[in-house]
Amino acid sequence: MTRTVPSTPYSDQKPGTSGLRKKVKVFQQPGYAENFIQAVFDVVEREPGSTLVLGGDGRFHNRTVIQQAIRIAAANGYGKVLVGQGGILSTPAASNVIRKYGASGGLILSASHNPGGPDEDFGIKYNIANGGPAPEGVTEAIYARTRTIDRWLTVDAPDVDLDTLGTTQVSNLTVEVIDSVADYAELMEELFDFAAIRANVSAGFTMAFDAMSAVTGPYATEILEGRLGFPKGTVRNGVPLEDFGGHHPDPNMVHAHELFETMFGADAPDFGAASDGDGDRNLIVGRHRFVTPSDSLAMLAANAHLAPGYASGLKGIARSMPTSAAADRVAEALGLPCFETPTGWKFFGNLLDAGMATICGEESAGTGSDHVREKDGLWAVLLWLNILAVRKISVDQLAREHWAKFGRNYYARHDYEALPTNKADALMAELKAALESLPGQTFGSLAVAQADNFSYLDPVDGSTSSNQGVRVMFAGGSRVVFRLSGTGTEGATLRVYLERYEPVGGDLDRETPDMLADLIAAADAIAGIARHTGRTAPDVVT
Repeated sequence: MTRTVPSTPYSDQKPGTSGLRKKVKVFQQPGYAENFIQAVFDVVEREPGSTLVLGGDGRFHNRTVIQQAIRIAAANGYGKVLVGQGGILSTPAASNVIRKYGASGGLILSASHNPGGPDEDFGIKYNIANGGPAPEGVTEAIYARTRTIDRWLTVDAPDVDLDTLGTTQVSNLTVEVIDSVADYAELMEELFDFAAIRANVSAGFTMAFDAMSAVTGPYATEILEGRLGFPKGTVRNGVPLEDFGGHHPDPNMVHAHELFETMFGADAPDFGAASDGDGDRNLIVGRHRFVTPSDSLAMLAANAHLAPGYASGLKGIARSMPTSAAADRVAEALGLPCFETPTGWKFFGNLLDAGMATICGEESAGTGSDHVREKDGLWAVLLWLNILAVRKISVDQLAREHWAKFGRNYYARHDYEALPTNKADALMAELKAALESLPGQTFGSLAVAQADNFSYLDPVDGSTSSNQGVRVMFAGGSRVVFRLSGTGTEGATLRVYLERYEPVGGDLDRETPDMLADLIAAADAIAGIARHTGRTAPDVVT
């Protein structure tokens, strides 16, 4: 029987591009998670008796909110809930389940690559029927509802056993605990040549995969060790932990330093990879060769036809604006359209749904294709394994051959964190005011060819997204991009993206910092970073 629980609104439930993210203690407030989930159900379109997909990345508070969501779904007329075994569902696997079973949408409980634990982060994101993140129109409607909500609905029922496969009845709702790992693995077998990868493993190919005690562990263990023949122990930190083992599950040189030490050591495996908290990001590193996410996108696009799922070729390539233009050169060579979008996977979703793009990527380590509507860390790893198995070369060889053919985009991102918001705003305002006068100016050896504040006209729905970041393009293909990311009690983060293009026949195997020195000096001269912020160096370099 449905029970109505009176409630009062919380004022801080505005979802971002990846849902509502707050500290666990915020979500533990009475009615906080329930209000938000009810607001979602009040707003999203669905037929009576629809199916809802539910699961998360296993972080602390995951199981508690799953039980709350099941009871609220039962009271709101859903007919079925599909929940990942143990409450575990990676973000790409959730997208797959939504699409495979025709669900009306899904709740993904994750704060992505943010730390987990009682004093750390939690999040709730709603994905729509295509498997992708809810568009802005939906998230804005959810936020509007959270500001007026005065009740949430539930049923009185015991907790569901999340660890045993099978169905349970909760009022009129059927809850099915599913093996989402099997569903995901079957999709990967359709896309990739598992026989070729197995043969390469049998011939001695070795790898190390760091699941970072996060959600990808069960998927990687089943596929890499269970189906592809890699020895046990290939997957490190493969058991999802509520606090990710006390680590920060972000696959980069800082937080995956043990993997980097392995891959740059004396007895390095052939291939190294990692994924993040919810499984949608990836890190690719060969023996003594790190591959930037921007380069990985370009290299995957250039070789995707070697995998069965992409044998007929690509429809197009898409990248976020701050991501390097390495993929553009591949698209041009293949005669494909290349789309430069604002940051946010929803922009790729429109292109994928319209059949205009096949492979997409972001400089922040997200890569994916039209197989789901989310970025997919393990998918990228498997495509790399497929390509290396067919071409029978190392990561380093593939990278060198790629640069010899297309040239190299030396690339880095400099983050200046926790800046006073007024100083960050003043820097960007001054920069925007100077845009018209920048073309023709020279900074050292660099001549500005073009400068703008990036705006995107979506070719699918006709919407315009303005003010997406300042681009300064130099003669010869190099550029600097400036963006502010996030404001609040910690102030603002200034992100400076530095990209130097070195053409075919140029200096293709130098250390990145050396090759970017002129650009770093130009960026400071153009934006007055030290003058505005007092900072002489970034807090984080990736």
